[in-house]
Amino acid sequence: MRFLGVDLGWMGGESGYCCLEGQGDHLSLCALGRAANTQVLLEWIERDAPEAAMVGVDAPLVIPNARGMRTCDRQAHQLLGRFHAGCYPANQGCRFAPYTTGFSHALAERGFGHAPTLAPRQLGRFQIEVFPHATAVALFRLQRIIKYKKGSLALRRQGLGQLRALIETGLPQCHPSLKAQFPQPLPTTGKGLKALEDQLDALLCAYTAASWWYWGSDRHWVLGGATFSEQPASLEAYLSTGYIVVPRPRA
Repeated sequence: MRFLGVDLGWMGGESGYCCLEGQGDHLSLCALGRAANTQVLLEWIERDAPEAAMVGVDAPLVIPNARGMRTCDRQAHQLLGRFHAGCYPANQGCRFAPYTTGFSHALAERGFGHAPTLAPRQLGRFQIEVFPHATAVALFRLQRIIKYKKGSLALRRQGLGQLRALIETGLPQCHPSLKAQFPQPLPTTGKGLKALEDQLDALLCAYTAASWWYWGSDRHWVLGGATFSEQPASLEAYLSTGYIVVPRPRA
C-alpha cells in the first residue's frame, strides 16, 4: 500500500508532494518534492500510485455550501481552536473552490474514492481531506501549532526547523513508524522556505493517510456530518457537508 500526500496549490500553482510506502508496520519515504502545477502533480500520482493507494490532500475537496463555512470547518475551530488549529473556511463562492474540488474530481476519475468511513487496512484507491497542523498537534503532543507559515523569515525558519526536527525524531516513534532525515541545511530565502514548507506539509498529509488506513476511527476524528461524533457518520453524510480526517489529540 502506498500513501501519497499533497499540499495542494489551491489556485492551481505549485504543490508539495510526498509518497510513502507501507511495509508491515513501517513506512519508507519514496518521493518528496514540489510539483509546478496540477497537471505535473497528477502525473506524479499516476506514476507512484499502484492499485492500492491513498491520497491525503490538504485542501477542501468537498464544498457543498454556497456561503459561509462548511460544517467540518466549524467543528475544526470548536475542537482544535485551543491548539490554534482552526482551518480556513471554504464555500462555493471562494475563488479557490473550482481548483480544489476539481482536483478531487480528477482523483475520482482515476479511481480514488472518498474514504472518510474506511475500514482499517482496506485495499483500494482512496482520497481523504487532511489538515497538517492538526496532525502535528496530535502526533507530537503540541500545546499549540508551530507557526511557520507567516511572519519574518527568521520566525518562519525557526518554525520550519522545529517542525523538521519533530518529524525526524517523532515519526520513528509512531505507529506506523517513519524514518525521514533532512541532512541539508535550512533554507535562508523566502522561496526556499516556502518550498520546504510545502514538502513538510505534504509529508504530514501522507503520514495522516497512512495512519488513517492503519487505525481508522480508533485513533482519528472525522470532522463533518450534521453533528460531530467520535464514531464516523455515513459516507453520504460526509459528502453532504464536507469532511476532514484528523488524528485525535493525545494527552
